[in-house]
Amino acid sequence: MAGIIGNADDFYRLRLVRLDEAGVPDLDWRDDILYRRRPAERVEEYDVWRVEAVDDNERAVVLATFDDPEEAREWLRVVEDDLCAMTRSEFEQAYFAGNEGGLAEPEG
Repeated sequence: MAGIIGNADDFYRLRLVRLDEAGVPDLDWRDDILYRRRPAERVEEYDVWRVEAVDDNERAVVLATFDDPEEAREWLRVVEDDLCAMTRSEFEQAYFAGNEGGLAEPEG
């Protein structure tokens, strides 16, 4: 990841993603139509919130995962301050150190 020098916010942006951990698919397959959306029954206890750093190629690194959305938003604000204040290498060393997988290719 290293090699180019600059401010971290020139290379990355942050996003907060809500994931449903219930283990059920978002779509139900039917024979008469391709698919239909599941009924809008939400079980909030299965939701998890991820803070991710995303580069210009839409590759993402999961920085942290939270059960509480307010805790995730607060941590995101702290990381955004660091993103604006740190260089790219400082940010990667501080937040990517525990992420063995590095940047993940975009989904889709």
